[in-house]
Amino acid sequence: MTKIVIIGGVAGGASAAARARRLSETAQILMFERGPFISFANCGLPYHIGGEIKERSKLLLQTPESFLARFNVDVRVMSEVLRINREEKTITVRHLPDQSEYTESYDFLLLSPGAGPVVPPIPGLDNPLTHSLRNIPDMDNILQTIHTNQVDHATVVGGGFIGLEMMEAFHQLGIKTTLLEMADQVMTPVDREMAGFVHAEIKAKGIDLRLSTALKSVEFKPTTSLASMDSGQTEHQHVNGELELILSDGDTLTTDILIMAIGVRPETKLASEAGLQIGELGGIYTNEYMQTSDPSIYAVGDAIEDKDFVTGKQTLVPLAGPANRQGRMAADNMLGRSETYQGTQGTAICKIFDLAVASTGKNEKQLKREGVAYQKVYVHTASHASYYPGAEVVSFKMLFDPKSGQIFGAQAVGKDGVDKRIDVMAVAQRAGMTVEQLQHLELTYAPPYGSAKDVINQAAFVANNLIKGDSTAIHFDEIDHLTDEQLLLDVRNPGELQNGYLEGAINIPVDQLRQRLNELPKDKEIIIYCQVGLRGNVAYRQLVNNGFRARNLIGGYRTYKFATA
Repeated sequence: MTKIVIIGGVAGGASAAARARRLSETAQILMFERGPFISFANCGLPYHIGGEIKERSKLLLQTPESFLARFNVDVRVMSEVLRINREEKTITVRHLPDQSEYTESYDFLLLSPGAGPVVPPIPGLDNPLTHSLRNIPDMDNILQTIHTNQVDHATVVGGGFIGLEMMEAFHQLGIKTTLLEMADQVMTPVDREMAGFVHAEIKAKGIDLRLSTALKSVEFKPTTSLASMDSGQTEHQHVNGELELILSDGDTLTTDILIMAIGVRPETKLASEAGLQIGELGGIYTNEYMQTSDPSIYAVGDAIEDKDFVTGKQTLVPLAGPANRQGRMAADNMLGRSETYQGTQGTAICKIFDLAVASTGKNEKQLKREGVAYQKVYVHTASHASYYPGAEVVSFKMLFDPKSGQIFGAQAVGKDGVDKRIDVMAVAQRAGMTVEQLQHLELTYAPPYGSAKDVINQAAFVANNLIKGDSTAIHFDEIDHLTDEQLLLDVRNPGELQNGYLEGAINIPVDQLRQRLNELPKDKEIIIYCQVGLRGNVAYRQLVNNGFRARNLIGGYRTYKFATA
């Protein structure tokens, strides 16, 4: 009889336990969890705080009792694993309520400890009004602070998934909110020009967004004196008061609750103390079978380094989808199968008020850092037929190999249809399709749902024009560095210029261009732009077919405007 011991529940551990039981009725399966809950929807925590998910119980996916009844898994909550004794194949466990300790043997051990929030060494952070959000008790603490401290103003540090979701939760509750982000953009899986759409949405909702701004120090000013607290209360129980924040730009800010959401770090303490190999990026090393450097010990989820799908290099991607799949595969392999993990693309999406922002594969920052030659295209086109009510603009960016057409990554922002475009791109990338093949995708079309030429087809047409030499690109980041040898040509209609234009451009609407070619010099390169790049391409073909040198601004004025805002 195989004995499988699992450390940590939530996505990876619970998936492994359920899968192992489906494969074997005789295996003995134990699961240890340090906290009071084994399987909860941690991605849903901010939405309960903000009130979209009304009932707290909806976040609790399984209890020890339900897991025992359905899967015959012995779940032990409030049980901290202190040590792994690899030679004896045992673990030492502390039962937290009474602090008693005991050992448990295993044939196979699965590590699914997740990742903990990064807490930087900022003076004054250890106070009752500062929180991070990783689990149900963290969520309960945040809600208690909101209910017991008169919270008129909240500050969130970090513009990643949890930071953005907490910012929206506070806004939902009618609490004035400041978002601090040390980088020059939020949502780092997308590139800065795509994040520009998100910045505009955040500001439009009245959030005090401060980019390139770090938190330097915190001073807690209690309104309840610590002396008047019950003797049984600890310092970290809820004391009313406010925080004074000192920022990197010298500003100060007074706030009633502070959320630290600057990222997560793999939990590797147990693994490293047991002498298991830790990767260069700081996660637990695993091979393609999810085995650690000890073949009897497997590891999954946010604690491990896995293989990047595009580059094949090691990466850290703390996402629920990969963790679930890895847990399933680890269970297969512990029970004699030979399943291999095929790499992580990092496909992700985030709701920010009325916008969705999503990405898959590599972004431009990563490709630059790794010295990979790439080309990029932007399209801004309707989520469904523009004449049918409710169409919204999908702003879409695709990165690809300019020679082979291999898809490196894609990003999209918009109010509708963002998820399905990135899901299609994730499948296309996983299937090894090229941008040439993307042209031939046959996607659903009816006016309420799509367009005869989908966003993805459009992006593929633009990409293939570049590969075949039917179009020559200029990008938004080159526009501010033009020389006297170049001439800016705006081919939009004159009425559109009141919503913004590029300095120094001459305006000839595309429909008049054929008749007015004599107004353009043949000894200069003509840099063409329109609103989104479509009319620019029409103008580009007219010019080059008439002997002019030209380039078209890919993504048009819309890309430039949000990239440089």
